[in-house]
Amino acid sequence: MSGSAAELNAFESTVEQFGPRRDPSARTILVGVDGSDTAMRAAAFAFGMARRQSARLIVAFVASHSALSALGPAVAAAVEHDAIVKLHAELRDQIRSGAEELAVPVTFLKTFGDPYTTLRDAADRCQVDTVVVGASQKAGHRFAGSVATKLIRAGHWPVLVVP
Repeated sequence: MSGSAAELNAFESTVEQFGPRRDPSARTILVGVDGSDTAMRAAAFAFGMARRQSARLIVAFVASHSALSALGPAVAAAVEHDAIVKLHAELRDQIRSGAEELAVPVTFLKTFGDPYTTLRDAADRCQVDTVVVGASQKAGHRFAGSVATKLIRAGHWPVLVVP
């Protein structure tokens, strides 16, 4: 690790605004992204939905612990840190570009934690009208439940699951 400011802040929450000025009275759509194919399709769907409805879009990147933790604390922390820094930078650039091209007001949230809990709390705090997530492709989610399933069961807002 080179110790740059971006790397040192990899695990800190950040909020950035992209695109045109936000209209506080506009509908609000929340989409969760993690870099997976389904999450990126969900983000594209949410951008289109926000554009068609003149809505605000909140894009939440939630970094969470991975299976790398079994390698040992030092190795896992270094590998996860580097991966999160790189993924965050790529997502940030894509989100900013989309906001500018489509003239959609976007709030880009980066945080660390459990994806379900973070998305649920963000949706409640921001009083969103709709939550958009990608369908999980992990086999274990059939038994433990995916983020999408948990959000649907919470029943606070409409949840769109993009395949």
